[in-house]
Amino acid sequence: MSQFELTEEQRAIQEMAQKFTADAITPFAAEWDEHHIFPRDTIEAAAALGFGGIYVSEESGGIGLGRLESALIMEAMAYGCPSTSAFISIHNMASWMIDRFGSTDVKERYLPALITCEKIASYCLTEPGAGSDAAALKTRAVRDGDDYVVSGSKAFISGGGQNEVYVVMVRTGEDGPKGISCVVIDKDMPGVSFGAQEKKLGWHSQPTAQVNFDDVRVPVANRVGGEGEGFRIAMAGLDGGRLNIGACSLGGAQRCLDESVRYTKERKQFGQAIADFQSIQFTLADMETELQAARMLLYTAAAKVTANAPDKTRFAAMAKRFATDTGSSVVDRALQLHGGYGYLQDYPIERFWRDLRVHRILEGTNEVMRMITSREMLRQ
Repeated sequence: MSQFELTEEQRAIQEMAQKFTADAITPFAAEWDEHHIFPRDTIEAAAALGFGGIYVSEESGGIGLGRLESALIMEAMAYGCPSTSAFISIHNMASWMIDRFGSTDVKERYLPALITCEKIASYCLTEPGAGSDAAALKTRAVRDGDDYVVSGSKAFISGGGQNEVYVVMVRTGEDGPKGISCVVIDKDMPGVSFGAQEKKLGWHSQPTAQVNFDDVRVPVANRVGGEGEGFRIAMAGLDGGRLNIGACSLGGAQRCLDESVRYTKERKQFGQAIADFQSIQFTLADMETELQAARMLLYTAAAKVTANAPDKTRFAAMAKRFATDTGSSVVDRALQLHGGYGYLQDYPIERFWRDLRVHRILEGTNEVMRMITSREMLRQ
């Protein structure tokens, strides 16, 4: 990316993702939401374009793109369905962690099926008692010969009960972040079970459930990275995940802004289109300005993460916070501009309002993003 414009290659990637979304996601997203349909075939079709291994290295079979290109893809797909786009983002984060930190053996066993989305991966960090305080996780892995015996539970897991692969943060040592390791656990390993599907405000096109481990024997060969490196690996994954979830907010908000421009031109009150009212024009102008500002910050953060810049984590946190707050605010105003119609499922706005709300919570709450940002500032 030049300072202010996408490159020709980036625009081609963006256009490919936009066309896929227009053909394969947007026409069906309302039905997926209403009937809680998990669009597995659509996810596999996205993987056929390379979207199952966006920043998995080419050596491992992925397409080896940077974080900005990934953000462009997520933003484009979220224009049709933020829930489905975010689900693909989480799969990419888990796959990248295996590629970046896993042994050759782990990569060869798992990545071929993950890149094609023949198998889909979940990221398992959060626990019922350890949300924002992720370093306090209690799921334990005890070494027994060539295996770890894993016991514990993970909460709010996207893909829980449906996905085949779970990249899990477990405690192998002392309390705190230094005692955490990362292992890959298969759905069909004895002792793996799942809670009931969560009944959620939004994100209806993807399954979410608690994942339980009852003395699950996991080969030590399934560890990703060294023992005690799991928290660092988890946080590295979250830098990219935060960018992607911010990009999903941008895509969803852009859709609602475009719908609002179209609606206000068509909707007439007091003998004229409501787009002619100055108050409506000011609202649209503010929505556009804030959305563009969030986009520029997110693209900058993505470039920093790709370049492994020293301030990448701070910028990823700031971008995630700003993009998800802005996305929710833009969609809320879009609903207001649509009036009573915005509250109806006949229009897409209420679905985006529900889907984008959770983005301010997951991949680190926006309060935690402020903590990360201020902590980095005060270290200077």
